[in-house]
Amino acid sequence: MSIADLGLWQWFALLQHELLLFAGIFFLIGAADDLAVDALWLWLRATSRVTTPVRRRAALINRPLHGPAAVVIPAWQEAAVIGDTISHLLASWPQTTLRLYVGCYRNDPATLAAAAAAAKGDPRLRLVIHDRDGPSTKADCLNRLYTALATDEARSGRRFAMVVFHDAEDMVDPAALGLLDESIAMGADFVQLPVEPLVQRHGTWLANHLGSHYCEEFAEAHGKAMVVRDWLGAGLPGAGVGCAARRGALERLAAEHGNGLPFASDSLTEDYELGLGIAAQGGRCRFVRTRGEDGRLVATRAFFPDRLDHVVRQKSRWVLGIALQGWDRIGWAGGLLEGWMRARDRRGPLAALVLLTGYALVVLTVLGGLAIISGVGEPVPLTPLLEFLLIANLAAFGWRAAMRFAFAAHEYGLIEGLRAVLRLPLANVVAIIAGRRAVFAYVGTLGGRAAGWDKTEHGVHPVRLGMPSGVQSR
Repeated sequence: MSIADLGLWQWFALLQHELLLFAGIFFLIGAADDLAVDALWLWLRATSRVTTPVRRRAALINRPLHGPAAVVIPAWQEAAVIGDTISHLLASWPQTTLRLYVGCYRNDPATLAAAAAAAKGDPRLRLVIHDRDGPSTKADCLNRLYTALATDEARSGRRFAMVVFHDAEDMVDPAALGLLDESIAMGADFVQLPVEPLVQRHGTWLANHLGSHYCEEFAEAHGKAMVVRDWLGAGLPGAGVGCAARRGALERLAAEHGNGLPFASDSLTEDYELGLGIAAQGGRCRFVRTRGEDGRLVATRAFFPDRLDHVVRQKSRWVLGIALQGWDRIGWAGGLLEGWMRARDRRGPLAALVLLTGYALVVLTVLGGLAIISGVGEPVPLTPLLEFLLIANLAAFGWRAAMRFAFAAHEYGLIEGLRAVLRLPLANVVAIIAGRRAVFAYVGTLGGRAAGWDKTEHGVHPVRLGMPSGVQSR
């Protein structure tokens, strides 16, 4: 029988077969990739090659810094949270050798007023007003902050030992500054601490789950993937918050760019590129995972976006900057190991396509079942290859769900671990929509459209809900 002679049911069965083959193969490739990281992490834990040390928080909070530290926070339309972030940070980090730089725009008076009011006369705060209207890009704002701190260094004759990066909505850990300072003093050029999204309970049912699905993603990424990456010695992508760079490392990046600035102003994921750029120059990068004696991680905490359009906007920016622009901007240099890590980072668009195919197959399977029940069609036997792919992927999904549960439950409790598994379809739908949006945005940049600060909105700071640093709602 030729293709031209196929009937409607035969075309349906052929389409289902080809989609099953495509999705099954690529799901299995992704599963093998994840399984390799899982196996490495399990081996490292079993052999005690990596551990999570316990430190006294008071010792980290009260210790003097090895050298002056600058904290930089870029802010555009952040009047709702910037005041709480500033006041909490200055209270949590009392070291007199700290200086906080907050970058605002001249056409954003609300953010500027909120930041100024939060200072309460603390001389460690410097508000830096950009000389252009916002929004530009976060990288551009960071460059303006870098210029301001470099100017202060020249005027005072005092050089900062490290620069710490945070976002306008962050709730810093009181012990984090001491830990970052210690790591830089011990020879690291770039240090990343864990990020721990806060479980949300103050919104609608959908908003709470949208905002909380970041919890399990970061619990697994910063509890396993970054730990393995650090042990392998691969370049560490920065999260943009809770990270620090040695002052000299930033200076070398600025010299490499040729304009005296460490960030490419058109980059949408300057934080991701920061750690990789320092590693490419031969700098030592560290992921430092430590707990206090209270059992809580020394980590940066915040509420993440809880509206679907905001979540999609944020994740599409990550996919666009890391997977698509990152391919153009930083390529694949660094050898086999670095190539593996970058391939993992850049699989977002392909993963979105495969997930979309998987959900399309669910719909086709339901329609096919209805057709068989109604007598319109007849069952089509699976080939041995498809049987193998289905069984292997089912086992891989079970393993993935178990890992997601384990990491989420370890940080947030058993109930949240169960919710993490139930939220997998929600996370997949977000990934599909964000992947599509990122691809269309990338096509736009190829046509000459300039990158902009496609930021997400932040409505409430954790301190407003009475959450002290590190306390999770369970």
